[in-house]
Amino acid sequence: MAQMKFMCDAERCIECNGCVTACKNANDVEWGIQRRRVVTLNDGEASEMSISVACMHCDDAPCMAVCPTDCFYKTDDGIVLHDKDLCIGCGYCLYACPFGAPQFPQQDAFGERGKMDKCTFCAGGPAESKEEEYEKYGSNRIAEGKLPLCAEMCSTKALLAGDAQDVADIFRQRVVHRGHKDGAWSNNPQASADNLAYDAAHKG
Repeated sequence: MAQMKFMCDAERCIECNGCVTACKNANDVEWGIQRRRVVTLNDGEASEMSISVACMHCDDAPCMAVCPTDCFYKTDDGIVLHDKDLCIGCGYCLYACPFGAPQFPQQDAFGERGKMDKCTFCAGGPAESKEEEYEKYGSNRIAEGKLPLCAEMCSTKALLAGDAQDVADIFRQRVVHRGHKDGAWSNNPQASADNLAYDAAHKG
């Protein structure tokens, strides 16, 4: 079974925010909710780079671990979804998530935030009908055999989505093409995935 993942190639991201717009169009999220955002590091400096960030659908998702109502669940292909009918808006998932993926529509008295919303990898969510699913969670492109619209609309193909192995293979080929001295994921014990990802982002 495929394990679906996102990856953003910082060397290719041009901060156009096309992925952000595509996400909003596909899922019709309410005002103020940003399921995906583009973060720019070292803004205005020679080392400036941007990266598209959303829920990363972690293998060991911290949001799932801290949710007091167990509203999170993982599909067979590794997509982390949540049940809005179980969510109480406590915000624990937001504090636990290293990517700031959980979004809340409001900030009212006594800490009331409303039902949490986040990237669903365009896989919808639990609902009795397609109409209810779209209203609560947005489009279910995965059920139609499509990839998330944010990745499909990325003009430079910086944002990749799909089976983790396929995404890794594409990135490996890019790193090799950029001339990494160790040939990307090589048998060299000195070469680590972390170093290769760093070199791909900084050496071009």
